[in-house]
Amino acid sequence: MKASVLVLVCCLLMPVAAEAVPFWGAKQSSPADTQPAALKPGEWIWGGDSKAMGPMAVLVSLTEQRAYVYRNGVLVAVSTVSTGKPGHETPTGVFTILQKDKDHHSSKYNNAAMPYQERLTWDGVALHAGGLPGYPESHGCVHLPSEFARRLFDSTNMGMVVVIARSGEAPERLVHPTAISPISATTGADDEAAPLPAGEAFRWQPEKAPEGVVSLLMSTADRRIFVYRNGVEIGRARIEFGAAGPPQGTHAYLVAAGGQPGRMPPWLRIGIPGHEEEARQPVSPQDVARVIAPGAFVAQVLPLLSPGVVLLQTDAHVLPETTGVKTQVLNADPPTL
Repeated sequence: MKASVLVLVCCLLMPVAAEAVPFWGAKQSSPADTQPAALKPGEWIWGGDSKAMGPMAVLVSLTEQRAYVYRNGVLVAVSTVSTGKPGHETPTGVFTILQKDKDHHSSKYNNAAMPYQERLTWDGVALHAGGLPGYPESHGCVHLPSEFARRLFDSTNMGMVVVIARSGEAPERLVHPTAISPISATTGADDEAAPLPAGEAFRWQPEKAPEGVVSLLMSTADRRIFVYRNGVEIGRARIEFGAAGPPQGTHAYLVAAGGQPGRMPPWLRIGIPGHEEEARQPVSPQDVARVIAPGAFVAQVLPLLSPGVVLLQTDAHVLPETTGVKTQVLNADPPTL
């Protein structure tokens, strides 16, 4: 009898094993060339990220059931999501991250696990890992794939802007975003830049962001190159391509060390999902010369091309007059040199 009592006491004193937290969604990124519209529920693309690249912002399209992540004005990740079901609709508007809790459990819904929670409102709306059936089924939160939620949690800062948009309530450029951010990373406001007028080769406005990290985006479909500093567009130009034609697909490039003042610096390719074999490959001078930009524009950009600056290439349209709902995600993760 005493032995039985002793066993019972020992069992009562043993720690209760924590309930296993579910894992939702794909474990690895889809290739960077994947069209976001082709992502299946739970799938995502994470091209890479570095906080050194500049301010981050997130745009959630309730209509598309997708989240778009921008760093320094350029798309670096996209994911399928599941938002609020009827009666528990996810609110639209501009929010900021109020609180972060990696191992959060709900105080409202039976202690349900909400890993990598990033709170948007004090009454319970947040980004976090959760179920992804392919349609809105949450109680108002934005459910993300577990691995995507982990990476996003590690990349964000308190106070970061999150915009949630729905068709009929927001401009379509926010509902169906492209590879260039349609929102301000600091205020979340609709931040559409005017197109280049007919006959204008380029625009250069460095005073819009006098300092900060620089990134570039090139759309071979629209024949445009964009320059961002601290999340703000400071220039864009029309471009053409040499006899070899434009490069194809989604690729990323990094300015390498060893450049000379006033001359085009050396570039390295960045390995992104689906193109991992390109990591650290040098870009030949012939490939660099394929891109033809106005000389006066190049003269303005060259002093900004310090080692570590990233250029992101897409063959998708990004201009409002040419875009539909399709886009491509680009990478922003510098390789280890």
